[in-house]
Amino acid sequence: MTTMKTNEDKTSSVLKAAWLIAVVTIVSKLIGFVRDIIIANYYGASMVSDAYYYAYQIPSLSLILLGGVGGPFHSATVAVFSKLIPNLKDKPSEQVNRLYSTFMNATIILFLILSVLIFLFSKQIMGLIISAGSLDMINLASQHLRIMTPLLVIGGVVGIYYGILIIYKQFMLPNLSPIIMSLAIIAIVMSVPNDQKGYALAWATTIGAVLQLIIQYPNIRKLGFKLKPCFEFVNNPNFKSIGELLFPAILSSTVGQIHIYVDMFFTSSISEGAWTAIGYANRVFQFPVGILVTAFLVPLFPIFARLVAEKDYDGIKNYFNKGVGVLFFGAIPIIIGILVVGMDAVRLVFERGAFDKTATFMVTEALWFLSVSIIPYVFRDSITRVYYSFNDSKTPFVVAFSSIVLKLVLNFLFIIKMGLGIGGVTLSTSLVTLFNAVILGVLISKKIKMDYESLFKNLLKMVVSGIIALGVCYYAAVGVDKFINLSGILFDIIKISTIAIICLGVYVPLNLLFKMEYASELFNRLSAKINRR
Repeated sequence: MTTMKTNEDKTSSVLKAAWLIAVVTIVSKLIGFVRDIIIANYYGASMVSDAYYYAYQIPSLSLILLGGVGGPFHSATVAVFSKLIPNLKDKPSEQVNRLYSTFMNATIILFLILSVLIFLFSKQIMGLIISAGSLDMINLASQHLRIMTPLLVIGGVVGIYYGILIIYKQFMLPNLSPIIMSLAIIAIVMSVPNDQKGYALAWATTIGAVLQLIIQYPNIRKLGFKLKPCFEFVNNPNFKSIGELLFPAILSSTVGQIHIYVDMFFTSSISEGAWTAIGYANRVFQFPVGILVTAFLVPLFPIFARLVAEKDYDGIKNYFNKGVGVLFFGAIPIIIGILVVGMDAVRLVFERGAFDKTATFMVTEALWFLSVSIIPYVFRDSITRVYYSFNDSKTPFVVAFSSIVLKLVLNFLFIIKMGLGIGGVTLSTSLVTLFNAVILGVLISKKIKMDYESLFKNLLKMVVSGIIALGVCYYAAVGVDKFINLSGILFDIIKISTIAIICLGVYVPLNLLFKMEYASELFNRLSAKINRR
């Protein structure tokens, strides 16, 4: 009875944290969207925007992939430090502080060396990545990269900060801090004269990253973590545990970045603005999907780590199925929305100024093919957290590394042989994501036998409900186009809102009718809250 009550309390705590993180992430994503709208307005899909986004892929490896929420530095910090801090009300022990200082110092030294090398060889790096691009494009991208090299050091430090704050259940600041970078970009791009906007994006990104670091620091100090000249790289077993988890995780994220470099190589041969269009498609994709994944996996990951430490494998399976089940439940309406009103959404958000109808279609085309990756995407990210909880980052790395050849083959097939263009790039991404999800899902059985049967039975009910809802929404969209004789922003808002209401109005009742477990549980919780009020 006590165990059941504890599990109920944990589930309730996870849901509360998820809602809080979702709200904060929505605010952050909305401001990020405003940033993207302003960039699109001033730069469109042009050589300057391509150069910035090509160059940004390298520093973003540190700031977003390695150091972001859910990245290796955040994950390693949570996996190791959460087991060393039994009472969150106490200040960290001397042992914990020495580990913190050692980890920080190692991170700063490593990324400082890397940033110097990238600064010195920026032209050669860009020339290798976008070898199919023009010399002007390579030179422009090289200068952007030099300006943004400080992000490499900042990313690792911020990742450790994120991990510490999330262990102490301070979910707000890590998810709010990206707003600082967005606001910096908005302010600088809008204030710089048009004839001087060439490198404004790169400078704004660097300034925003510095501010992002600065606002994290006071809370870290308040918790009792102090950076000291401590370099226990060899004789600290906990640092060894971090290294064993972190190094393969970094390689795994780097392999993911290699996939992006493969895409950049093939995209540079398609058309001007193609890489910018794929970037915007990813941003639209990440707006709802990023909210879902961040909201549920951030509070769940420390629970996974503690359950592994307690050897409560039934608890892991329970929380995994509930978390992934809710993610699946929310993902299918997103897919429907992208397929039915994706172009309307892209037009509403971006089509103004230098961003024309051609750019709108390019982004939408990329987004359509990317949408099919949402289900394997959320499963892959969720199962990866289970691996990390077992201090295993090697398996995700090996799986990601093995998919590089698949990515090359699919890009060659879809882009060079079949001429699918931008859609070919994102379709290959979706298939590689599916490959990674399936292999990771199978190999986890070496550590724990997951209860996939109930998870995928529920998914089947969701898919059937989703297919019916997709058909209804498609014909509803055709009807809106035919009978509402409007154009412009007002029409797009009416159409998107109408389809969203119809989609949920069909999808949710169907899941309840099919007795889909997670829909029923969420409905019962919501009903109980309403009745209490």
